[in-house]
Order: sequence, then C-alpha cells, then structure tokens
Amino acid sequence: MKSDVFKKLGFIFMITYNPALKIFTPSLINDTDYFSGFSTKDLGDSKNPKNISNFLNLSLVEFKKIILLDQIHSLNIHLLEKDIPGVETETIEDTDGVITNLGQTVLVVRTADCLPLIIVDKTTGFIGISHQGWRGSLKNMAGKMVKTLQNSGSKLHNLICVLGPGIGACCYDVDQDRYFSFLQEYDGYSQKIFSRRGNRWHLNLALLNYLQLLNAGVKTEKVDFFPFCSKCDKKRFFSRRRNKKTGQELMFNFVMKSR
Repeated sequence: MKSDVFKKLGFIFMITYNPALKIFTPSLINDTDYFSGFSTKDLGDSKNPKNISNFLNLSLVEFKKIILLDQIHSLNIHLLEKDIPGVETETIEDTDGVITNLGQTVLVVRTADCLPLIIVDKTTGFIGISHQGWRGSLKNMAGKMVKTLQNSGSKLHNLICVLGPGIGACCYDVDQDRYFSFLQEYDGYSQKIFSRRGNRWHLNLALLNYLQLLNAGVKTEKVDFFPFCSKCDKKRFFSRRRNKKTGQELMFNFVMKSR
C-alpha cells in the first residue's frame, strides 16, 4: 500500500520490479558496476543461504563471497576490509550493518517487515547495507551508517541511499510504551511519522528512516524508498506480523560491486 504521506511529499519512486529475476531493483544504484535488489517470496526463504547463491548464479553474477549478518537488532556496524578465501558464505556475528569496498562481495540483510537500507558511494567504491527494525530505527541506525561511511572517506553529496521493503504505517501499530519511546527521541517528527487509527498509534518506519537520512545530510534526490507494505502484499513478501505463528521465512536484500 502506498503511503498517503509519501504522496503528499510528491515522492517519485525509482524502484522497479524485474520479472525475470523476481526481484525489485533500485535504478539509483544499479549500473554495469553495481548490482543491488530486494527479493520476493518467489526466490524462497533466505534462511537457507543456498537460495541466495542460487539466485546469484542464475543471474550470471560473478561473485567471490556472500556476507550475511547475525542481525541482533543492534547498532553494530562492521567495516569489512579483508576477504577470507575459500569460504563462499560468511556470517558476521553480533552485527546489523556492514560496509566494504571489496569487489565481488555480496552484502546481504534478511528481513520480513524490518527495513533494509542500502548505501552506495560510487566515488570511493564503498557499499553498505543495514537492518533497521524498530530498535535500530529508534536509535538512528541509518544515521550511524552514514557517519561510518563519512569516517571511511565518503562525502555526503556522493551517497546514494535506498530503503527496501518493510511493513507500512497501514499495518505497523505500536503500543503506548513504544510510542512514547519514539516520541521522546523524535518529537520533531512525531506528526509526520505517527498516525492515529482507532485506539492505536501507527508508525511509518520508512518515513522515519528517510527523515533520518536527510537529517544526516544525504541529498533528497539521492534517497529512494519502497512504496509498498510487506504485510499487505501477501503475494510477494514474507511478513512476520502477518504470520506470527507459522511464518518465519525471510526475504534477502543485497548489494555488490563488480570490481
């Protein structure tokens, strides 16, 4: 479901569906040197890493390593500077974000309602990806990713940021304690990121992360985010909120550069 708030902002989305690959791809990032995307249910549960490597092989992508994250809802960001040869898939423990300038290294975040963020700096060659659930969003994981890239030599005007599929404000209702936690941190955003529906507060997680990126100094024209809700879209996305008892499947979100 598209957000009414996004429409009011006059936002133009540049994420399109590729029916051959069965992924959504961001036109802000993808070119002959950079490849990124957001998977759908058609590609299977990414808790099985083989589903990720099978997709990459079928896409005829040349890669050396797949990097997975432990994803503990932290603010931990790993700067990957060296490759470990001989291992196709590597998991970085206790981490929710990773940044590298290594070529043919696929950075992956797995989600089912939480928000994935991809950041690319084509000037320095750095790429990054992170996982933003409500805890990471509350503590501004998006802003920390931007700062980490700056510390690695990136300039704000060169950063391209894309927020992938996640739960929309239409379905993301929060309890009073969580509402007041966000209100305390983001009082200036409260009228934009919260809406009242019935007797529940609903949080627009994508809009919050978008505002955090702008507040960190990223240029408006270099930020894109996904206009649909992972819970509403039963045909294309897994959702933990939709399948609380039976559904633990995860999509994968990825970015890599060819060299």
